[in-house]
Amino acid sequence: MTKKKTLTAAKKNPAPAKKTKAVRVSAAKRKGTLKSAADKPKLLRGLPDIRRFFYRNEVPIYFISATSFNVLGADEWIKSFRFITYIDCFDGLHPSSFTPQEELPHEEFQSIEDINNYLLEHKEVHDFIEKRRAASPLKRGKAGKAMFLMFDEKTEKLARKLGLEVIFPPAKLRTFMDNKVNTNRIAEKADVACVPYVLSPVKNYKHLLQVSAKGKLGSDLVVQTPFGDSGHTTFFINSQAEYDKHSKEIEAEKECKVMKRINCRGAAMEACVTQHGTIVAPLLTELVGFKELTPYKGGWCGNEIYADAFTPKIRRKARQYAQRFGDQLRKEGYKGYFELDFLIDQDNGEIYLGELNPRITGASSITNHAVFALSDAPLHLFHVLEWMDQPYTLNVRAINSRWARPENIDSWGQLVIKFTKESVERVTEAPRSGIWRMNDQGNITFSRMDTRRRAVEDETEAFFLRISRKGDWFYEGADMGILVMRGRMMTDDFQLNERSRKWIDAIKREYKSVVPRSLGTQEEQAILEIGGFKMM
Repeated sequence: MTKKKTLTAAKKNPAPAKKTKAVRVSAAKRKGTLKSAADKPKLLRGLPDIRRFFYRNEVPIYFISATSFNVLGADEWIKSFRFITYIDCFDGLHPSSFTPQEELPHEEFQSIEDINNYLLEHKEVHDFIEKRRAASPLKRGKAGKAMFLMFDEKTEKLARKLGLEVIFPPAKLRTFMDNKVNTNRIAEKADVACVPYVLSPVKNYKHLLQVSAKGKLGSDLVVQTPFGDSGHTTFFINSQAEYDKHSKEIEAEKECKVMKRINCRGAAMEACVTQHGTIVAPLLTELVGFKELTPYKGGWCGNEIYADAFTPKIRRKARQYAQRFGDQLRKEGYKGYFELDFLIDQDNGEIYLGELNPRITGASSITNHAVFALSDAPLHLFHVLEWMDQPYTLNVRAINSRWARPENIDSWGQLVIKFTKESVERVTEAPRSGIWRMNDQGNITFSRMDTRRRAVEDETEAFFLRISRKGDWFYEGADMGILVMRGRMMTDDFQLNERSRKWIDAIKREYKSVVPRSLGTQEEQAILEIGGFKMM
């Protein structure tokens, strides 16, 4: 046989070994055990690709919490994003929010984790998630991804049972880092300065002074227990009498953080640990302890952002600290969203770390709606991206440089309004969520329904997110709602300005409540449980 005929025959009758190999590959593909190059996710190159990826997203993603406050607006950036909430702030009018209608029997809520666990066990929530899963490209057993403001190990188990992936580091790790004592230990590793402090158990007031003397902290002290928010567990102590007010809480802890009291201003900075580095948002001022807003002396009650809030030196130092801290968190096994509270000493200009919140926070609503975030992408988008099994490249240094420029920071503020009286009252009327407008006399009227805070047109308008509803109960510390406005909330010496005071008074006037003749029925006690703990 000639060479030409041999080649022709070979083409017509390929070798059996090659045929067998081809069959094996085909079978492997059918079983899903082998992926072709076409099956692999395409590398996202920078922000335009990342934004487009989320605009086309088909994977159901949920924020499950008491309210939608913390990441309100995320559904405008991420297709297939939904809120599942216990409190319906928008009376059923938010297009991307779901609240179960039937109130099921449950134990008294002691935390936001309890609320989330209740939601994950609710049949209406199960049906809602399953309906969306069936319409998605996900395989059976997979229902999507879930974000929480707060969660525990029970939350993780319930989510897995529903086929939801919790897109946050494990609860055990988050709890460890949320411990204010451990925060300082991480800061030491990261070379981030803290207010002079000593970590120690406290047996009594005499022992507290001994602990203070060891660290040369003086007698005017701030004591923090490991867990607690919005001033609930931050105690200012300069006498036996002040100590006695909080002795039970302090002495019950195995270890407390005892700090020198400084003349400080509070600030907050949010950031996100990614595989390409730590993305850092601009520094926010903090509103703390205003009696018009909160009954807690050290209680957080809002934030504002504007370009000239801090000196360039302070802003630069805060960014350096946040990046160092984020890089250390990554070494500790953490990734995603976090927030740092800073304390700026008014006597010497130094900036110190106050505490860490390893999660989305109450400040997130301002961070993710300022112009720097809207021009690139909100910080929560980078957090979600870390859990999307999607390769991407990103120039973190360029983003951080861009976000630090004053021209990329517009002026916004939010006021978190709590019920401050020492009484218990039932709400008979409550203002609607949406856009409100104030006239020259300081009176407000409801302008229009809107779920977008960016819809506030000027400084005569404000977005109000209602928390307490008709039929709820007011008591000291209960959350009434949040006001979001363009422009400044405080004066240059960091006191509430006149406009803020007018808005606070006006919103409070929109609420009507009555003092009940008696309290004690099982139904009334059940209603009283909401708001006695951190919900935002």
